[in-house]
Amino acid sequence: MSYYYLKYHVVFSTKDRRPWLNEGMRPRLYDYLGGMTKTLGGHPVEFNGPEDHMHLIVSIPATMPIADFMRELKCDSSNWIHASYPDLAAFSWQDGYSIFTISPSILPAVIKYVRNQVEYHKGVSFRDELIWLLKNHGIEFDEKYLQ
Repeated sequence: MSYYYLKYHVVFSTKDRRPWLNEGMRPRLYDYLGGMTKTLGGHPVEFNGPEDHMHLIVSIPATMPIADFMRELKCDSSNWIHASYPDLAAFSWQDGYSIFTISPSILPAVIKYVRNQVEYHKGVSFRDELIWLLKNHGIEFDEKYLQ
């Protein structure tokens, strides 16, 4: 038997950070992403975001590479958006994502942070938030990829 604790904070945006994720569709999108996470063998914890990006807190099986999980999640959710919202035929997710591990001691604070995303982004841009997250986690980055 193997035991593990792998919780991740995942952040990814819409293509060109277009504000496609309107208030009416987001709860349905969160439900879909939660179902996809379960289908892939993971556990959804929290999903939220404003109109141009998503924050997820999930656990995934230790045997599944994160890249495989993200590819499946983004591809399937994009297809679902196209089928459910025909007026969003041009919708797509931005290439790439950011992912951060979450220790049990800070999980409640990260959940609170994700739940407050819409309010948080009334005063902070996605770019500034992402730079803060990357720096806070000691991740080196090239600003040309944050445009």
